[in-house]
Order: sequence, then C-alpha cells, then structure tokens
Amino acid sequence: MVKQVFSPLLLLPAAVLVLSAAVFGAAQDSSGIKHNTRPEAAAPAATPAPFRKVENDSARFSYEFTKPEFYIRHIRVEHDANGRGVIKFERLHDETVYEEPLELSAAAWTRIAGLWGALRFLDSEENYQSEKQFPHLGTMRLKMERDSRNRTAEFNWTNNKDAFALANEYRRLADQAILVFDISVARESQPLNTPKLMEEFELQLKRNGLSDAQQLVPLLKDISTDDHLPLIARNHALRLIKKIEK
Repeated sequence: MVKQVFSPLLLLPAAVLVLSAAVFGAAQDSSGIKHNTRPEAAAPAATPAPFRKVENDSARFSYEFTKPEFYIRHIRVEHDANGRGVIKFERLHDETVYEEPLELSAAAWTRIAGLWGALRFLDSEENYQSEKQFPHLGTMRLKMERDSRNRTAEFNWTNNKDAFALANEYRRLADQAILVFDISVARESQPLNTPKLMEEFELQLKRNGLSDAQQLVPLLKDISTDDHLPLIARNHALRLIKKIEK
C-alpha cells in the first residue's frame, strides 16, 4: 500500500519502558541498489525484559531522520506502546511521501522498549548531542509522549550508548521496512528488479542491518513460489530462508 502524504507527520507512540534508524551516508553497492552507510550500532548494556502487550498506555514514540542530500532524505517512524504504527519516508529528487503500516516484531520491540526505558526519556533532561558536531551525517530526533508529558531530543551524533543504540535500532527498522516496500513494488510492476533486491536483502543480512530477519521468512517463502518472478530471485529467496533459520 502506497500513499502520498502532503502534510507533516503525526507524533509517534511511546510505551512503558519501552523504535530505528539513523541513516548516515548515501552510497551504492555493486548490486546497484542504493543504500546508506553508517557506523555499527552499540549493543545495549543490559538485557531488556521480554515484550508484553500493554493495555491502556497512551505512550507514543517517534524517530525522525533528515538529511536532504541523502538518497533516503527523510524518515519518520511512529508507533504506540504495542509496536504498531507507520513509517513515512522520502527519496532524493522525489516529492512523494511514502507511507506504510508498521508492526514491530516482539524481538525488535523488546530491544527498543528496553532502550527507551534505560534512557528514562521523559524524566531526563540530558542533551544527547556530543560536543563534536557531525552535521554531514544528518539530524536524528527522538520523541516520546505520554498523557500530558512529551519530550524531543535532537542530535547528529551522541556519546550516550543507549541513545546511539536506539537510533540504530530505528535505522535497522526503517531499512527493513523500506526493503519490504521496494520488494512489494518490484513484485507488482518490476519483477526483473527482484534479483537485485534479493542481493540487497543478503547484504543487509550479512551486516546485521535488518531489525528482525525472522519476521521476513513468510515473505521470502511467498517469493520462492511466485512464478511471476525470475527463477534466480526465487532460488535466492530459498537460500536466504536457510541462512535465517540456521
């Protein structure tokens, strides 16, 4: 589902202790798929508690990334306390705002919730921006709302390991959602592009660049039996399933 959106995005959900994506540089790999490069995410210090469905929590979370010169020049992720929301993004030289529904996997939501909790975001007044500025990497914004309380933090680089890890979790979430979007478009109207997208999928898998590859196994199984797609793409999807399920 693709929608054109011409107005500012609404704020993201937030949760009890409980999203990804700092895109840090435009590049193009040998497969011909444009993507962004960035430093690896820092692992959170503590293991978060398993995800539990939250009832009657008004919390809303959002992550936003902006860098007009990048191929993916604007990303906004919004979700509620149960990991349901939307992703909106814009590409270079394209005025369309693409919007897709988003549902975090239990594993991704557990990590993200743990990082929000570690930051004690609404109770903190910490400035996450490091003394050294890196504006060429783009601007990231984290926002959380609950009831009448809300807070936004903006930075282009941070030395806070939890804020850094949270931004990278959102980056991985966005990369995964955009990859799924591109695969969906290719299957509908550009099936010859699917082999390159399978290569991009494998590249992201190798660099641990996806939020939860296991969540995409049903999609890969569907691709592997889609007779409208090139055989090379179908076979590649089968190999990816084996790698994910190891």
